[in-house]
Amino acid sequence: MSNKVYSDAAAALDGLLFDGMTIAAGGFGLCGIPELLIAAIRDAGTKDLTVASNNCGVDHFGLGVLLDTKQIKKMISSYVGENDEFMRQYLAGELEIEFNPQGTLAERLRAGGAGIPGFYTATGVGTQIAEGKEHKEFDGKTYILERGIRADLGIVKAWKGDAEGNLVYRKTAMNFNPECAASGKVTVAEVEEIVPVGSLDKAAIHTPGIYVQRIIQGQHEKRIEKRTVRAA
Repeated sequence: MSNKVYSDAAAALDGLLFDGMTIAAGGFGLCGIPELLIAAIRDAGTKDLTVASNNCGVDHFGLGVLLDTKQIKKMISSYVGENDEFMRQYLAGELEIEFNPQGTLAERLRAGGAGIPGFYTATGVGTQIAEGKEHKEFDGKTYILERGIRADLGIVKAWKGDAEGNLVYRKTAMNFNPECAASGKVTVAEVEEIVPVGSLDKAAIHTPGIYVQRIIQGQHEKRIEKRTVRAA
């Protein structure tokens, strides 16, 4: 079996974590989040983290567990409205936030993974998002320069993966996971099932194994962020 396969999250992160690092964490809401790797980062006690992720989990789950332990120094995010502790730390000046439009954040991660240091976008022009950023005009329209994100570590959650690190995501878990996998200088993936090499349909692979250096299989809680049911 490939030496990319590790026994658990702690083993897969061994030697990769350091204080002050930047982590790109995949997922959308509580769907497709690398919850096992997040818990292992909490247990490792790594601090002063900058985390690029669409959101910051919820109170006491997902990336929210790293807020509980105050291991996150800065979040690069699009939406943070489901976490009371996030709000408390931000208003108390304990947490820095760099807000990004959702598509801009996805493209910053994708660009970083593609070796593109920056790109121009019209999104955010004329708003607080544009403050302090380079403006440039193309064909009579104003754009702002956004920097690609190259993270020290990418952590992602996939449905299936093989021992070479080829990954397949399921439904909403496609959001941000492929971009975060590419963004990481080193990427660790957790999957629900490790399947034999060659068993995945090549046309169905979302993240090629070249982007993934370590992989684990584990059980996931898959908590529902907001449960809505129809009255009986």
